[in-house]
Amino acid sequence: MRNPVRSTFREYGLPLLLLGASVVTTTANGARFMQNFVLGLPPVVRDNDLWPWGWLAKHPGMFKTGWPFSASLLGILLIHEFGHYFACRWHRIRTTLPWVLPAPTLSGTAGAIIQIRGRIPNSDALMDVGVYGPLAGYVASALAIAVGFALSHRSAPNVPDAIVVFGGEPITIRLLHALVAHWNPATPLFQRIAPHPVLVAGWIGLFITSLNLIPGGQLDGGHILYAVSPRVHKTFTTALPFLLFLMGTVYWVGWLLWGVFLLLPAMRHPEVPVEPELSRGRVALAWIGLAIFLLTFTPTPFLDNSLMHFLPMDPFRSAP
Repeated sequence: MRNPVRSTFREYGLPLLLLGASVVTTTANGARFMQNFVLGLPPVVRDNDLWPWGWLAKHPGMFKTGWPFSASLLGILLIHEFGHYFACRWHRIRTTLPWVLPAPTLSGTAGAIIQIRGRIPNSDALMDVGVYGPLAGYVASALAIAVGFALSHRSAPNVPDAIVVFGGEPITIRLLHALVAHWNPATPLFQRIAPHPVLVAGWIGLFITSLNLIPGGQLDGGHILYAVSPRVHKTFTTALPFLLFLMGTVYWVGWLLWGVFLLLPAMRHPEVPVEPELSRGRVALAWIGLAIFLLTFTPTPFLDNSLMHFLPMDPFRSAP
């Protein structure tokens, strides 16, 4: 009688427990973001903005102000993962419900995952499983960004230096800003905005989408590329870590971690039958996945965070 109980907890209890914990952590971070927004500041100005529990202990009534960020971000993550989940169910592939992982990060979460327990039968199924998650997450993120821009009317002219500064603007950010600014010309530019927490959640959603679409390993982009060509997938997976190490040195230090991540044995893609060939409709989905990657990717998601930025200056270099 033990196995059914353990299975029930793993299938339903654990996802709910993790989701509950993530609601708490993301709402706490969102409350700090909201407070900074009200003051006309960037989302993360001080070190304790990333760990807001001391501040919340002194101001417990502020916790409820974090709901806009929490609901937006968790909604994006769950929509993304349920895109994968329903694709698996359509192809009768056994999988878990989404697990949302709480973590002491900028967002209060390490993202969300599903665990595929069944065998993926063919390339068409692999394409569907790989692409429908980021496609659904992209639409949800874009909606959050549009709403966030509409809410972000406050911009402080003398903003202090922030410890976390959002970097390059993905194409989606530029397009949505132009759309919102058409209806409201007073909408501040992204570089000068004190963003509403809903806009922060949408930006994080785009960032997560672009990370998942990196074409290697068992990432969503890796699934898509493997469905198109296992041989090209193997080549990309081999070369990507070195490219990411270079990008981490020049653009954002986090790329170093993603390069190491792709080298792990667990990221090796399982074999999936290549016959029958990928259908024409699934080839179109591959192009859609590539388009979403190009619309969401930026090499500098955070400014002044490359490895070169953290290295000490050459001691032999003369001061200006």
